[in-house]
Order: sequence, then C-alpha cells, then structure tokens
Amino acid sequence: MSIRELREKFEQERAEKQEQGILLTFEGVEGYDVYNTSVPFMYEGKEYIFGRVERRNEWATSTVCLFSKKAEDVWERVKDTMMYQLEDPFVVRINGELVLGGTRVDFSRGKLSGFCGVFYKGTNLFNLYYFTTGPQQMKDIRYVQLPDGKLGVFSRPRGEEIRKKYGSEAVIGFTVLNSINELDADVVERATAIEGVFGRDEWGGCYQCLLLENGKIGVIGHGCYNEFDGTINQLVYTNIAFVFDPETFQVSDLKMIGTRKSYPTGEGKKPNLADCAFTSGIVKRDDGRYDLYSGVGDTAEGRVIIENPFPAKIKE
Repeated sequence: MSIRELREKFEQERAEKQEQGILLTFEGVEGYDVYNTSVPFMYEGKEYIFGRVERRNEWATSTVCLFSKKAEDVWERVKDTMMYQLEDPFVVRINGELVLGGTRVDFSRGKLSGFCGVFYKGTNLFNLYYFTTGPQQMKDIRYVQLPDGKLGVFSRPRGEEIRKKYGSEAVIGFTVLNSINELDADVVERATAIEGVFGRDEWGGCYQCLLLENGKIGVIGHGCYNEFDGTINQLVYTNIAFVFDPETFQVSDLKMIGTRKSYPTGEGKKPNLADCAFTSGIVKRDDGRYDLYSGVGDTAEGRVIIENPFPAKIKE
C-alpha cells in the first residue's frame, strides 16, 4: 500500500481512534518559530528538548537551541547554552554518551551550496563537542546501539541515480559498525539500501530507531509525496512507523501513525508546507501509551498520544 493510500485510510479512521493533538509552547525565543525538535530526554533529573529556531519569513538560517521543561507542553530556552548552526535536531545515547545530530546547510557566496549531517557527542549536555560529518547532500542519518554493542546506522541516499534504480526520490539504507568511532561519510555512503518502504515518486527517512524485544528494530520516520491541489504542488509529509529486521533486511508492519490533521490547525511557513507533519519521534508515557512528537508546517511542534506502533514491545 502506498504512502498516499495509508494516509487516506488513516484519516478515515483517525476520528474514532486518535485523540486530537496539541502544539508545544516555547518561551525565551520571542519572534521566532520553534519546530522539528528532538524528542524530550532526561539529563541529571531534568527534562530537555532541542528545537530548531528560525524566523517565520526566513529560510535556511536555523539554529538549534536547548530548552528545559517548565510545565506540561511548555518549554523555556536554557540561557547561556550553545546555539548550533543546524536544522532538525535529534538526540540518542550511545555507550553512555549523548549524541546530538542535525542538518547543516552550507552556502557559498551567499547561495545555497549543499547540506550534510553533522554530529556532536559527550557526557556533558552543556559541553558537547563536534565529532563527525556525514555525506554531502544527505539528511536524516540515524543510529541505534544494537544488543551486541555494535552500532546500527540508517542512511538516506537520494538523487537521480536513486530515482532511476528504485523509482523513489530517496530511500533508507542500513549498515552496522563496530562502534560509533567508525562513523564517517564514507561508511554511511556505503550503507545498503532497504527496499520496499517507499513506492514510485515517494520518499522519506528514518528519525528514530528503537530496539524491540523480538530483536528487530522499530523505526519512526516520515513518508512523503507530492500532491497538486489545483493551485499548489503540496509537499505531503506524514508520520510513519515500520519494523526492520537487520538480519534479513526485510521491512514489515509499515503503518501511518500521524498526519497534519492529527495536530491543531496553523499557518505553514510556505503555502506548499500546509500539509507537512515532520516526524520527531515517540516517548513512552506513564500510562503505557506513547507521545508522538512532530513538526507541523515548518512553524510549530505538535504532540499527539498514540499506542505502541509496533507488534512487539519496545525494549527499555
């Protein structure tokens, strides 16, 4: 079933099965939007989140800032902390270290010249250091520590060669490293493509990888396609989940877990982003369900409650 078909089926059933989401509030950055955040995470007894910060009428000028939880769905800027020249941050823990990643947009003589993934790590949240950079023209590199201590790395190759070979604008790749110290652009570039996730003219990426109790990997990501609404070619971004078996390279249980309609209405950064739900990831709640976080319209960050999207339990 295509991403478009999954979306249509999901939205037909959503009113009966999914609670209406909310939008997060961010303080200390007045005049700026905060969106496409990391998922919330704990550090020394406090809850934090990294967010992409940018003025509404600007593009590719983002910084990533750290926020601490002030109240339910209210976050405030942590003063005197690093501002990273990145977009779309994520945070994972690998071997006891915090790893922060995001997309760096490069310019040459004032014009966009490319982009790549950039990664920082360390044991002190307030003093993370630059670690490595991914391949040029590749976003959405994510990783997960495997049960044997090795590192599973998901890539996202894209371009005309990918389109010719797979029919999709971008696909997801996977490789295994002995440790995070082996992570660089070359090994990510050589990751093997995972087939069967996206159909013709669809694309997407992996945003959060979670070990499941059955030994497989649960992936939270986004699935996308273009849709012409009569006047504008809309970029449709949706929240998806699927299961990946690193032994067989098989994908199963691909499903839609959220769309733009899952969150409150609001203005998009551009007219063609009105139907954009840019996945951040999920966090387990005290009641056993999960909070799904997602950027919406490149202007805000939303949260909606969902059930475990995978057939197996997520390993804690």
